[in-house]
Amino acid sequence: MNIPDTILIIDDEVQIRRLLEITLSSNGFKISEAATGKEALVEAATQHPSIIILDLGLPDIDGLELMKKLREWYQKPIIILSVRNSEEDIIHALDNGANDYLTKPFRTGELLARIRTALRLSQDKTGTGSLLLFGSLFIDLAGHTVRKNNILLKLTATEFSLLALMARNSGKVLTHQYLLKEVWGYTYLTQTQYLRVFVAQLRKKIEDDPTHPSLIITESGIGYRFGE
Repeated sequence: MNIPDTILIIDDEVQIRRLLEITLSSNGFKISEAATGKEALVEAATQHPSIIILDLGLPDIDGLELMKKLREWYQKPIIILSVRNSEEDIIHALDNGANDYLTKPFRTGELLARIRTALRLSQDKTGTGSLLLFGSLFIDLAGHTVRKNNILLKLTATEFSLLALMARNSGKVLTHQYLLKEVWGYTYLTQTQYLRVFVAQLRKKIEDDPTHPSLIITESGIGYRFGE
């Protein structure tokens, strides 16, 4: 018998917690709840959740500060669920440890899909080493080679660095600034058009249909998410 994954819901709105509890319980998840940051730290430490859903507007501590405290030891996925919808808030959350970000009001179907993806990718990362497989795309991080349908692809060093970075963080939204900093350095932080050119080149090489990508997904105004 499979033990259900525990999801910790951190939100001070009773209605939101009830909605999430009903939705997630009916889909086979075990639920733990917290209405404050203090309660959340206790629940996270004692319940060992497989994933955390975090609201940023908590009564005793800002959600971003709470996430920083959690990230000192909690390595599993954290999904932000918040009314804050500015690009600045979203980028700040993703750059400081969030795996995903949904704004309220949200669609429960989309939230469930994001949860399943985050859990699958979190589980897949245990013991995968330097070999990554995404459908017909095979990435050998140590060997610096990429194959699609068992055909060796010709990637430049920069293209491979960008692809490897996204693949190692599959399922997580990576901001434009993070990608530019990691691949090209701090002097390129504002060169988002430069990044778009390389993403377009990569899509032509690894996607079945570059005009409708299924591997490198654009998160409008924020960055990119990698993975099927």
